[in-house]
Amino acid sequence: MTTAVLDRRALRSDRGGPPHGGGDGGDPQRGDEDASRDARAETARVGLLAFMATVAMLFIGFSSALLLRRASPDWQPLRAPSLLYASSAALVLSSLTLAIARRRLLRWDLVGSERYTWATGLLGAGFVAAQLGAWRQLAQAGVFLATNPSSSFFYVLTGVHIVHLLGGLAWFSVVAARLRRMAFAPGEDGLSLFATYWHFLGGLWIYLLLLVFGLGGR
Repeated sequence: MTTAVLDRRALRSDRGGPPHGGGDGGDPQRGDEDASRDARAETARVGLLAFMATVAMLFIGFSSALLLRRASPDWQPLRAPSLLYASSAALVLSSLTLAIARRRLLRWDLVGSERYTWATGLLGAGFVAAQLGAWRQLAQAGVFLATNPSSSFFYVLTGVHIVHLLGGLAWFSVVAARLRRMAFAPGEDGLSLFATYWHFLGGLWIYLLLLVFGLGGR
């Protein structure tokens, strides 16, 4: 294990050093490759922002329906299951570990970045597990999807959110594999897009909690 870590650090040092051979002349082929990579990154960023806007519009629609429905006389405020606090803490903490991983990557600390990236993925998986446990707590209390309007919105909103977070975990596996292969250039912010999506999901979750248990109550 120690030898493997030393080998990876040595390779990191080799790749992180300045290019050899002085001179003002650049490599046209490398310049074209950099331009192509930048163009692909910009396309991916625009695509991600468009997707996130679509997701935001979806939840805005849910929010409007909830705020209208809660005015009905059969609306019963839902009590938050205890595991909901654990799942929320795990998701918030995962954003913190991802921010640290991103900073470590920018410093070309691949070992540290990989460690904190994995912490992010594990906390994300813990969020999903805790949320499933929260659903089970509600079921044990006799609160199901069709029990009342507030429980219906809770199950639907949290379920749709988990689907998108599972997509984030699939993306995490790709990022973790790239870190394992050290497939980043020195100073490359290879976690930028993933971090944007992951922080978006964290912010969306906080919004949903306020919507259902804050504005969603009476």
